[in-house]
Amino acid sequence: MRVHPNKRAIRVLGIAESFRKGDSRSVLAGVVMRSDLVVDGVCLGRATVGGDDATSSIVSMNRRLDRKDVNAIMLSGCIISHYNIVDVDAVAEKTGRPVICLTYRESAGIEEAIRLRFEDPAGKLARYRALEERTRVALRTGQTVYARLASISELDALRVIESFTLQGGVPEPVRLAKLLAHGVRASGQAFA
Repeated sequence: MRVHPNKRAIRVLGIAESFRKGDSRSVLAGVVMRSDLVVDGVCLGRATVGGDDATSSIVSMNRRLDRKDVNAIMLSGCIISHYNIVDVDAVAEKTGRPVICLTYRESAGIEEAIRLRFEDPAGKLARYRALEERTRVALRTGQTVYARLASISELDALRVIESFTLQGGVPEPVRLAKLLAHGVRASGQAFA
């Protein structure tokens, strides 16, 4: 699917997570937002803290939404829930949508942390090393974000990010998804 960032009211599915130390599962929340900043849908999911199910959880959230009008998926991080690594390319392939995965600061990498945390780190290290390098993106707000992209050009990704960023460096779909995930987790309500 090709993204047309100049199209009026494109839709993005923003996904973010929330968990607390000691939780075995994190809450994933998704917010469908139009580029005119109207919220057009929400969904929830789960990921295992320290697990390997983040990619399948995100794909499942997209499938449950059953929205043909979502033009791209925007993720707040691809290493979530204490090293549950999202395969950005697999999300794009399985959903048929371009993916923009954002982080908000520079990092020297997490290989050493993975080695220290996991008894058999080979699988996680392979998934981490398979991730594309991050692209530094300077926004018109003066902030910098770092993006891993799948099935979208850097120029189109910049246009999409800026279409959804009012201030600072966090686009509204992932900002609202983070608030929703935090609210659901804080409420203590269980969901399937």
